Amino acid sequence: MSESIIRLLTCGSVDDGKSTLIGRLLVQTDSVPHDTVDATRKIRRSGSTIATGEIDFSLLTDGLEAEREQGITIDVAYRSMNLLNGKRLIISDAPGHEQYTRNMAVAASRADIALVLVDATKGVRTQTLRHLTICALMGVSHVIIAINKLDAMDYSQKVFQDIAQEISQVLNRLEIEDVTMIPMSALAGDNVVDESTSMAWYSGPTLIQAIQEWVPAPVVDSGARLQIQSISRAENFRGVSGTVHDGDFKVGDLVKTFPGSVAATISRIVSFDGDLESASNTDAITLVLEPEVDATRGDLIVKSEEEIVSSDRFLANLVWLDENPLIHSRSYILMAGSTSTPVIVTKIRHQLEINTGEHNSATTLAMNEIGSVEIATDNPLALLPYKESRDYGNFVLVDRATNRTAGAGMVDHVLRRGSNVSHQAYEIGKLDRAAMKHQSAGILWLTGLSGSGKSTIANELEKKLFNLGIHSYVLDGDNLRLGINKDLGFTAQERAENVRRVSEIAKLMVDAGLYVIVALVSPFRDDRDQARSIFDENEFTEVWVDTPIEICQARDPKGLYKKAASGEIPNLTGLGQEYEVPANPDAILDGTLSVSENVNILIKLIL
Repeated sequence: MSESIIRLLTCGSVDDGKSTLIGRLLVQTDSVPHDTVDATRKIRRSGSTIATGEIDFSLLTDGLEAEREQGITIDVAYRSMNLLNGKRLIISDAPGHEQYTRNMAVAASRADIALVLVDATKGVRTQTLRHLTICALMGVSHVIIAINKLDAMDYSQKVFQDIAQEISQVLNRLEIEDVTMIPMSALAGDNVVDESTSMAWYSGPTLIQAIQEWVPAPVVDSGARLQIQSISRAENFRGVSGTVHDGDFKVGDLVKTFPGSVAATISRIVSFDGDLESASNTDAITLVLEPEVDATRGDLIVKSEEEIVSSDRFLANLVWLDENPLIHSRSYILMAGSTSTPVIVTKIRHQLEINTGEHNSATTLAMNEIGSVEIATDNPLALLPYKESRDYGNFVLVDRATNRTAGAGMVDHVLRRGSNVSHQAYEIGKLDRAAMKHQSAGILWLTGLSGSGKSTIANELEKKLFNLGIHSYVLDGDNLRLGINKDLGFTAQERAENVRRVSEIAKLMVDAGLYVIVALVSPFRDDRDQARSIFDENEFTEVWVDTPIEICQARDPKGLYKKAASGEIPNLTGLGQEYEVPANPDAILDGTLSVSENVNILIKLIL
């Protein structure tokens, strides 16, 4: 980030006066065109009490028509202004409603200063605490607490002190040390730009002074880092391109590429303007390395003296942003800079109680909840603790099915087990084992409602394959729940773990050269897609046994539907719990046909 730019985040609860405050700040620093200011004297929100002819400052930061109609801030509104000290202030006005916390979290990840408003007439609220917690997690270096609307409380010093004392306890708990508290009225203009004549008891800075007097902490030179954005190829060289962070590179420097810790020397630094002898922070360059290294997009290049631990196991703080709750054991996509890889949340250590700071045990995280989680990535990554690097310590989790951003994460530290475990390669492989059996290994995954006929079809299919001399094995859901999965129930989280374990067992059997038949309800599409993803291409065949629920209820081979009808089973798939129909199965079986007809269909599919 350029030292001439300060990024200010404004946040707090609904109706604390953020938009009004920032609007006034822009007007009083002459940072808004005069015709725009004139327009705010004429336009009024629905229900507005501001007299015609007066400025409605809040309109200056609400860019969406939907926001004006509802009288709320939905998206993050960005505005900029020049400060008296020659720096540029970029203002991010974050929404106050709880359902838009995701917008605030994104803005906080790049903010230098957080301006947190508290409505003096309402005091500290839950959303205020949530925003402070996120600011602490996101590493915002300085926090300004603006206790607003004191004009409605007769500019009471006691009201200010009581709120300041309450919020100080929160700041201490969150270990936020660099704090300025300002009593103000955004509507009346007290202590925004000009000192208040109504609060002689306050001798601290105004808001604009507090912003301009802020001095960033000195940057610790880590020796320069560059995350590879792309591989550049030309007739006479192959280079790795990206942007320099935290230091400088010079021709002749010895560097390492992570993960892998592969050493090389910088032989050329290429820029848009030609070759350079050195490149410093924020420069976009291409490094030509000698010898060439097997690097890829997302890898990290650092000075040779910096040793980074690459791992596939991390402890992280996670802000959950999706309407659907976090499901551990379900696969998501982790994106960190230009890195993208599948990831599983293997454990939720605790959920953070916003109001008290207590750590509560949890099996899931709901939207806007914050927790400490352990994650396992498919590939080793060079992620740094967030406290050391905001650039290389953050990530987002993306839902594989919807492509929505599901969570924002900050790496706490690398888990030791990630570097203690490595893959052991053997000379005899899957193809060798399958060839010895004169067959091809693979997996047939039968999914469908309970009573659809999966287990019966699987049994008859195995008998047919056995008679044909094909080495096969059936993994049946109920049988596995009597053994390795006996600790699992039927919640969405436990079903995800059930599918994960079954798929890993099946993978070992396929690696042994067997043809595996899985008969498992596996009601959720994401879980089945995760199962498919761990197999090689063309190894996994998904088959949907499509049987109407009325027929399944009539068959009821295990008596489950009868128990569901009596209320004994509240979450039976198809009744109390949704079954997600496969989007693109490799085959669909009609569950009303005879078993032999369906088995013959599968035999043709397999052979």
